[in-house]
Amino acid sequence: MTKARQSGRIFVSLYLLLVMIGCTTLGPDFESPEAPIATSWQTKDASLAKDPSEQAEWWKLFNDPVLDTLIQTAYRQNLPLQVAGLRIVEARAQLGIAVGSFFPQTQQVRGSFDHNDLSRNRPLGAIGNFRDAQIGFDAAWELDFWGRFRRGIESAEANLAFNVADYDNALVSLTSEIARVYITIRTLEERLALARSNIALQEESLRIARVRFENGATSELDFQQATYNLGNTRALVPTLFRSLRQAKNSLSILLGMPPNDLREMLGGDGSIPDVPVTITTGMPADLIRRRPDIRQAEYLAATQSALIGVAKAELFPSFSLTGTIGFQASDFASSNLSDLFDTESMFLTVGPSFRWNILNYGRIWNNVRVQDARLQQSLVNYRNAVLIAYQEVEDAMVAFVQSQQESNFRNVSAKAASRSVEIANIQYREGTVSFQRVIDSERALVEQQDLWTVARGDVALSLIATYKALGGGWEIREGDEFISNENRDEMEERTNWSNLLSQPTEQSWWQRLPNWFR
Repeated sequence: MTKARQSGRIFVSLYLLLVMIGCTTLGPDFESPEAPIATSWQTKDASLAKDPSEQAEWWKLFNDPVLDTLIQTAYRQNLPLQVAGLRIVEARAQLGIAVGSFFPQTQQVRGSFDHNDLSRNRPLGAIGNFRDAQIGFDAAWELDFWGRFRRGIESAEANLAFNVADYDNALVSLTSEIARVYITIRTLEERLALARSNIALQEESLRIARVRFENGATSELDFQQATYNLGNTRALVPTLFRSLRQAKNSLSILLGMPPNDLREMLGGDGSIPDVPVTITTGMPADLIRRRPDIRQAEYLAATQSALIGVAKAELFPSFSLTGTIGFQASDFASSNLSDLFDTESMFLTVGPSFRWNILNYGRIWNNVRVQDARLQQSLVNYRNAVLIAYQEVEDAMVAFVQSQQESNFRNVSAKAASRSVEIANIQYREGTVSFQRVIDSERALVEQQDLWTVARGDVALSLIATYKALGGGWEIREGDEFISNENRDEMEERTNWSNLLSQPTEQSWWQRLPNWFR
């Protein structure tokens, strides 16, 4: 085995020599991009506190156990969120592929056996036939001389972080959407209850108008006015019920289940949850750290930055070490196939090689420019994502403040409308006003009560939009795996996933290398 030891020493020596010659990493080293940062919020109000606070479970501000249960159920069962988690698993596997490229790219054991019948009319004369057998091991290792593979691993690592941020962003959207649909359901339920209450009130007015008409106390006009007024209010019920049913269908899909009435989960008809007097928004600078979509934009730029180095490496020669070692025997001459594993049957090929695409510089440089242009696009997109985030927060906060004021005004109007109906009915019975006054006041009551209920719902919806814009809600996944037990079991039954389905933390590619290498 002296020949094998010598070949191994030659192979290792050549590799170490080339590694010591150059450990250059081409391309820019990524740094977090700068973005315009607001110093303070434009919306000022006593209900908005700037105190820093964690927004992990902002929906608990509503103090509604049903909403808490719905969000936890959606976190476990929502299908688009599961898809986002599976993308993380895919990105882990892609990172493993990139890390694998850092090591010998070709490693194979091969073997062959040939039986050869030679032509008797060939120039060298008839020799008959012979058999040939060989077995060996091939290896080819393109050295990461210019950092092409390291940049590829860096890009794959950033892509993994991008997919984690994408999962967090999906979780922010899911929690806010569950809360939004829930508030919509409770708002519609209150509007339905008010419509039915007004229907009962107008049915009584119609009864009085019918009695007075039949007794000749009034004309038919009062009776017909009461009839169409009641019919108009009754028409609200199917419209509201349709919207309620559709909202419950949406909630069912968010919960990962077929549409159903959700009566058990919702606990019957309810009311709009109370909104806290003040909410904490933190400072504008906190937004960049907390919003997952901003992190996504940064990781996308980091992914693209590394690809510039990958493209630039093509401008320089690539160096490789190749080697083949094995045994070969033939009974062509005096040897015999039984001598296959004899030391004299060993063969060896080992040495360095290089490749340089010197005639493709135009194509390579243009590819570098393409990657650089994409990086610049990512950097500009990052700055735009920050600006949009600020806009969304400001829009949501001004909506929260103004909807509270609107709700207060609508409350006054609704109470006044209710009192107007009482007075109009008393005066009508006393004969001091016409029935038209009763009709007008009842119509106004329906409208004002409905508008007040919608305004109260808008306050809650604006609060939800504010916390969504602030980027809260994704923290509830901390400590949990990104895929469900059902998905993991199903995938493990098909494929050997090693530990990629349940990695507790996201390690860097350097930590994934074997200890002997590090």
